[in-house]
Amino acid sequence: MIEQSAASEAVEVEDLTAAELLSAAREARVAENAAAARQLDLATRWADLHPPESIHAAATFTVPSCEHEEPIAGDGCPLVAEFCIAELGAVLGVSTTAAKRLVGHALELRHRLPRLWAQVHAGAVPPWRARAVAEATIHATPALTVDAARWVDTQIAAVAGKVGPAQLDRLVTEAITRHHLATPDPTADPEDGHLTVDPRHATVHDEDVHYAGTMRLEAELDIADALDLDRALAHGAETLKALGSTVSLDARRAAALGDLARTQTALDLHTQSMHSGDTSITNAARGDTRRNVDGLPAAREVVLHAHFDAAFTPDGETLFEPTGRLEERQRLLLLDQLRSWCADTRTKVTVKPVIDLNTDLTAPGYAIPDRIREQVILRDRTCVFPWCSRPARSCDIDHVIAYDHHADAQDRHQPGPTATHNLAALCRTHHRLKTHTTWHYRAVEPGAFEWTSPHGHHYRRDHTGTSRIGPPDPSHRPTVPRPRRP
Repeated sequence: MIEQSAASEAVEVEDLTAAELLSAAREARVAENAAAARQLDLATRWADLHPPESIHAAATFTVPSCEHEEPIAGDGCPLVAEFCIAELGAVLGVSTTAAKRLVGHALELRHRLPRLWAQVHAGAVPPWRARAVAEATIHATPALTVDAARWVDTQIAAVAGKVGPAQLDRLVTEAITRHHLATPDPTADPEDGHLTVDPRHATVHDEDVHYAGTMRLEAELDIADALDLDRALAHGAETLKALGSTVSLDARRAAALGDLARTQTALDLHTQSMHSGDTSITNAARGDTRRNVDGLPAAREVVLHAHFDAAFTPDGETLFEPTGRLEERQRLLLLDQLRSWCADTRTKVTVKPVIDLNTDLTAPGYAIPDRIREQVILRDRTCVFPWCSRPARSCDIDHVIAYDHHADAQDRHQPGPTATHNLAALCRTHHRLKTHTTWHYRAVEPGAFEWTSPHGHHYRRDHTGTSRIGPPDPSHRPTVPRPRRP
């Protein structure tokens, strides 16, 4: 029925005039915005149904490289049970993190940016623009109070639907900045009120990787730091040119910045070895978070895992495919790029033996040996929860069927053996969700899993991604979540 409807619409579109096509495009955009506005409203209603309870903590964002967490919406918004977010994300076909952003933006708009919320539902402001404003007010530094957010809302709501995205971003930033300047930190020197907002940052945009294997780095530096860095990059670019590099000046400056980073890491490792012996180098290579004798954080080596398919010629030569996969963030990797890394004298190359992913490895007891852990990581690649993309190497390895610690002592069959077929990679968030809620899954074949949500939705997750399995069971009733284990 859906295919027939789509076919008839295609025929109708082919008969439209230029003016009618523009009108149809406009109607489609209006319908799209209305649907997105309704989705925001539904997200707030889902949040209203799931306040935190004794067995559920409030949903938060874990801040990378930090020891604190951020709420999904600003001060004055209601808290939301952490585990309810995953089911909303699954039915929408997005990750749990993306679902947190949706719910957080919706609550931020409804409770702290009511004018903008009204404009969205009146069709005057596209929901995606309103969400961009909400993202800025949620994560503003210093944090915005309810009154501060309302003040920003007053400044922005009237023009949010009339300006372009870049101009809107500037207006939001200016509004937040003007409010901070008007209400400086009471503990700071009044003459230094203009310094209460510190714009300095250095951000690597690792979610946007170019096909050539590059990432964008954005930074706001102190003037002196910026000038010093500029001189260092100019010197590094000239040095590379003198050594025979024929690439452009911009490319040489970029390479010089990487050289600075590697040189600094090497100096840190050398300094620590001078103070505390070779153990500091070993700790750094393992990613140890212990600190050195000077109280400074231990330097860390950057470890990358590259995977390339290879074939063997009759004369014994190994031929690698020109493209492979970088395990970190699941990115495309060029063989020529890998060769350039290996040519650097500061690169340590470790070649591991090939692991047959089709072999079912087993081990006695509950502990997972390294060889089985590595096999599961290579097979699953990411967390196997629907739509999750967290790299498997940073995940827990979960027994799909729980290991019975009393089976051996009672001479019973072990229902959840430590074997490849009964193991899966789960990030810490979804491991906790599987343990403490009625989400459950089963392995249907090596590397393929079927999940069932508390409301009876079914999903299949394998190496190709996530797909829905039929409609939800109408007779299914959500069960009460399991209490936390003592």
